[in-house]
Amino acid sequence: MSPRLDHVTVAVRDADAAADAYQRLLGLAPDREDGGGAKRAWFRFPNMALEVIGPDGEGAAGDRVRAWLDANGEGVWILAFAAHDLDAAARLAERRGLAVSDRTPRAILLEPKGLAGLQVLFFDGPAPPASVSGPVAGLDHVVVRTPNADRAVANFGGRLGLDLRLDRSNEAWGVRQLFFKAGDAVVEFGASLKTPVSDGPDSFGGLAWRVTDPEAAHAQMAAAGFDVSELRTGRKPGTKVFTVRDAPGGVPTLIIQQNAALESA
Repeated sequence: MSPRLDHVTVAVRDADAAADAYQRLLGLAPDREDGGGAKRAWFRFPNMALEVIGPDGEGAAGDRVRAWLDANGEGVWILAFAAHDLDAAARLAERRGLAVSDRTPRAILLEPKGLAGLQVLFFDGPAPPASVSGPVAGLDHVVVRTPNADRAVANFGGRLGLDLRLDRSNEAWGVRQLFFKAGDAVVEFGASLKTPVSDGPDSFGGLAWRVTDPEAAHAQMAAAGFDVSELRTGRKPGTKVFTVRDAPGGVPTLIIQQNAALESA
């Protein structure tokens, strides 16, 4: 079975300000945690959670997030997949050539060198809620940029065991796209067709949030003070999309309705 995406972590310098902004954007109140030199806000959806984390005083967690921010700036930091048996997850990862770099009571962190520089962990956390009441229903997909699509297939399909649902090249867009199913969300890799394949690192891109009523979501986010693009037909048939140009943490953010043509028929 393909691993389920448990959560995506966004690292920010001011956790309180970013959490307040995400609450306005997503229409959902977070659960807040402090400890280890870091502040966290958890926005829990039926298919995953968003963790917003920032440094707050002294402690190991704060040191880690400061080091990341100093090296990379704000943005998507970690992908976490659900695992209720961390010992078994660690053994399977090591059999597939992935080293465990750190462990806590709730998580095992994989050595980024084995995954082209990406921060990936397995996490044993609470069950997701059955539903939410805000305009955003959950995460549609997270975007990863890669200079080597075949390596991404080997790492995320072979080593992590995600289900590769689609591998397509679009010459008009100049990109090869890989779509890995991870529970009820997708990890999408994009590789340029205009540059040579290389051994350079992968990097996280943006987040695409799923809505059922894009007109209402567009109006609500604009009213909340966000700079939103026009609502338009997406590249994928049957979708409507708009962009949030000033999303918290500088994360490139797309709002998407799937199966729009079917729903309006």
